Amino acid sequence: MTRPTSFAALILGLSVSLLASSVASAAPKLELKKGDKIVYIGNTLAERMQYFPHFETRLQARFPELNLTVRDLGWSADELTLRPRSKNFDDHGTRLVDHKPDVIFAFFGFNESFAGKEGLPKFEKDLEQFIKKTQETKYNGKAPQLVLVSPIPHEDLHSRFLPDGKQNNENLAAYTKLMQAVAERNNVPFADMFTAMQPAMDQDTNLTINGVHLNDEGYQVFGKLLDEDLFGPAPQYKTELAKLYPEVKEKDLQFFYDHRAVNGYYIYGDRKNPFGVVNFPAEFEKLRKMIVNRDHRIWQVANGESVPAEIDDSNTGEFTRIETNVNRPVDIFSPESEQKTFSLPEGYEINLFASEVEFPELENPVQLAFDAKGRLWVTTMQNYPMYLPGTPPDDKILILEDTDNDGTADKSITFADGLHVPTGIEIGDGGAYVAQQPNLMFLKDTDGDDKADERTLILHGFDSADSHHSISAFTWGPGGGLYFQEGTFHHSQVETPYGPERLKNAGIFRFEPLTDKLDVFVSYGFANPWGHTFDDWGQNFVADASGGANYYGTAFSGDVVYPHKHGSMQQFLKKQWRPTAGCELVSSRNFPESAQGNYLLNNCIGFQGILQYKMKDDGSGFHADPVDPLLVSKDTSFRPVDIQFGPDGALYIVDWYNPLVGHMQHSLRDPKRDKHHGRIWRIRYTGNDLVKAPQIADQPIEALLELLKEPEYRTRYRVRRELRNHDPDKVSAAVDTWISELDENDPNYSHNMLEGLWVKQNLDVVDTELLKRMLTDGDFRARAAATRVLCYWRDRVPGALDLLEVQVNDEHPRVRLEAIRALSFFDGEDLDRAQEIALQSLIHDQDYYLEYTLKETLATLEKRANQE
Repeated sequence: MTRPTSFAALILGLSVSLLASSVASAAPKLELKKGDKIVYIGNTLAERMQYFPHFETRLQARFPELNLTVRDLGWSADELTLRPRSKNFDDHGTRLVDHKPDVIFAFFGFNESFAGKEGLPKFEKDLEQFIKKTQETKYNGKAPQLVLVSPIPHEDLHSRFLPDGKQNNENLAAYTKLMQAVAERNNVPFADMFTAMQPAMDQDTNLTINGVHLNDEGYQVFGKLLDEDLFGPAPQYKTELAKLYPEVKEKDLQFFYDHRAVNGYYIYGDRKNPFGVVNFPAEFEKLRKMIVNRDHRIWQVANGESVPAEIDDSNTGEFTRIETNVNRPVDIFSPESEQKTFSLPEGYEINLFASEVEFPELENPVQLAFDAKGRLWVTTMQNYPMYLPGTPPDDKILILEDTDNDGTADKSITFADGLHVPTGIEIGDGGAYVAQQPNLMFLKDTDGDDKADERTLILHGFDSADSHHSISAFTWGPGGGLYFQEGTFHHSQVETPYGPERLKNAGIFRFEPLTDKLDVFVSYGFANPWGHTFDDWGQNFVADASGGANYYGTAFSGDVVYPHKHGSMQQFLKKQWRPTAGCELVSSRNFPESAQGNYLLNNCIGFQGILQYKMKDDGSGFHADPVDPLLVSKDTSFRPVDIQFGPDGALYIVDWYNPLVGHMQHSLRDPKRDKHHGRIWRIRYTGNDLVKAPQIADQPIEALLELLKEPEYRTRYRVRRELRNHDPDKVSAAVDTWISELDENDPNYSHNMLEGLWVKQNLDVVDTELLKRMLTDGDFRARAAATRVLCYWRDRVPGALDLLEVQVNDEHPRVRLEAIRALSFFDGEDLDRAQEIALQSLIHDQDYYLEYTLKETLATLEKRANQE
């Protein structure tokens, strides 16, 4: 077969191939009746069908007279026997029993396949039981028709960073074969999409975003193949698919707002009383009527009828009128009046960088990031706390720029709009990573106009039970991992090319965009972590917002076996206030020497301002003591929620200016929740000059590497991020040259060398020689940082356990701590030796964090041994 030169040729080629096969000429596998209710269940293959509903479009076009109703209950990483949901989710009215399906499409087998050939007997048993239960359950007065849909193949994208899929495909082929045998035994229709999709995936056009999750083109192929596999060749449609597709997509969007409702814990969960029971019943009654209206439009368009451009939802009812429970006046100060409420230590001054006055679109700002040009990006949430049926969400990402360097923004660009509760953002890899519950999106400007014209859903399955607890506080680690956090009530599960990752009731994720690897970095009983920062040597610190707790990250970031969590751990400072939101370590030549390394912590209720702590080494870990706050406000609507040093060395604070912030204390629809104000403040120290903002954008590799010597952490942070936009081989070679020319007598020599190692880690270039050099560096901080790099390269560095055995016996406790943590990640035939090496740490002096981490590591290794 000639390789197609275009996507259209690919579709045509597949059509010709399918028509020539016996499958196309066979009798339909599935008989549908008028009014049938069809429901998809299963994994991410099913879940993403709501974003790319090509199969339903073909289904509705094929059977326009049947008035079919289709609902997508797919959920990332679902398995036959493992489908975690947040508490009381079943009470929301979106279960199978609520939808009364006549036909169920079941998409399973992908996540189960990571158990390998050894998992086949369990999968067979589970599948038999699933079929039996489904066929015995009369959802709509009779047993539904069941269709089993196999996984698709793992596509080889020929990327140095992604798996080629060979091993996955061996497993997927075995699981597909087993599914077919079980389906035949039970007389259940089976769609072998693993085999059907293989010819398409052997062509030039990439059909997936990461090898396992279909893109829009992939779902076009998948939809056509599944449709023709079940029903035969496509008939002459009464409508154009291009006209029908947006109608189906609009219906799916409204159903998504119902099925995956943000703030479910206040809709149907334990916190639905006393407010949610008042307003949400009417809201969801209206929303479900809106969905029915869209069903009718689909049927009309499928039959070739014309429909009005605007959807008429006048028949969907009214909202419940919500009265505020706030019995005091709510003061909204102007920025000038708010600034007068601020007090700072002597020598510091604060100015307004931007507000809703100059930029009306700056409403309810949440998280900031600076790009390589020195511009401030910020997410806004004017649609907070969640979608209101009938009002399209229009949260934004703004780019604020100070074009004349006077310390205030004078230009605003809307990079993206139409977003829904974007609680987190970080820039990188030529675009922006954005949280949009329950997904992680990548937004990119491809034509240079500072407008996002590409939006890719790259990860799914982050819970949305509470928007305050959703993935947030995005930050890059020095090695190129993107870290983000979520709070309690959430049950997240995310499908990846390496298998599913799951987290229950709070933790921190670590995502490598280049390799598409996602790990649970910390699984701990947080209330709601909303702050995460790293020091110059890669040691990290975590702020738990609701409880006001602060933790040293290394000690409790070892691996755990889901659903287990790390045990309770002490804080590195004594809590003063709560709740907090955002933290940062002082690293700026503008700030006084006495403040360098201080831990800054926003607090947004009770005490409104920025707390400050003096950090010091304490054995394997750290301890911090309070000093005078950096900022105090008397304005109770001042809500500092993010904080970061800018390119000029000044400190920037996001002020989500709002009189009401709590979810428990007030209705989510309380009319006194403000939606139109937001400020960005800027603090500088007048006793020192501002830092000359470095030139990072469009700089050659050699110039960027020199900037890694700069004192400011955030400069080096942004430089490492920028280097990822260059060719990895060229950067790696330039790093080798740069390292060879470093001055060994430079007091910062060890740190400069470490920066070189981190650049390699950012690019996923495993340099064993450099790693071994840093593992034996004269500075314990460099050795500790290199040990963490070894942890993430452990499967690609020969003799990793031998190297960790040396680190476990290092003279410094922090190096030993990192080694003990790293040992928690080993499994299989390495389990026994990992345990033995960890226990060697006991021959050395102990402290709290060493004892804690050893206990946690041994517990994980023991659980893993018992599983195997």
